[in-house]
Amino acid sequence: MTDPAIVTHRPSAPASVAGHSARQHDWLVGQLPAGMLADDFFVRFVRIFQAEAHTLLSHADTLPHLADPRLAPIEMVRYLSGWLAAPEVDDAYGPHAQRQMLLTVAKTLPWRGTRKALVTLLELYSGAPVTISESGGVFDQGRAPDGARWVRLEVTSTGPLAEEDFVELVRDEVPAHVGVEIVVAGRQIWPGDGSAPAAGRQER
Repeated sequence: MTDPAIVTHRPSAPASVAGHSARQHDWLVGQLPAGMLADDFFVRFVRIFQAEAHTLLSHADTLPHLADPRLAPIEMVRYLSGWLAAPEVDDAYGPHAQRQMLLTVAKTLPWRGTRKALVTLLELYSGAPVTISESGGVFDQGRAPDGARWVRLEVTSTGPLAEEDFVELVRDEVPAHVGVEIVVAGRQIWPGDGSAPAAGRQER
């Protein structure tokens, strides 16, 4: 006849969690021979090592998810942002926003330096529409306009970012040879002399 105490310690069938087999609570104890399971002191002694091993195995179980911005710990999300040379995330942004920023930077990386990427990124950081005027375009050979290249950005707010941080964000994303003007709520914040924009510029 089977000892009821032995049956109590044996693990049940593993449950499925997110498509993976879940490790049972007494996964290590359950591997002991029946004679050892009958010794309560020995079982409790083995559970000490089981608890320690469980921590290490849990890290291994979650390893495939550490590179997923939707599931990774927020500290890992910030670390992954560094891989993409993304702007440093301000603490004023919540965890959901930080995850969204990483996903957006990854999506726009092939377009970095273009109008499309700049609008997408700045609207995410500022939480407001962005209006861009620029000198760029597609021209026939020999028909490109002379003079320095420029871009003018207008937003109603910089969001949680301080204005100086917003300026740095823009300057990091705009090609180095392009002059930048930044206007927030009708006030030019870059260049910092408050000068009026050059005449004749038309929004494209």
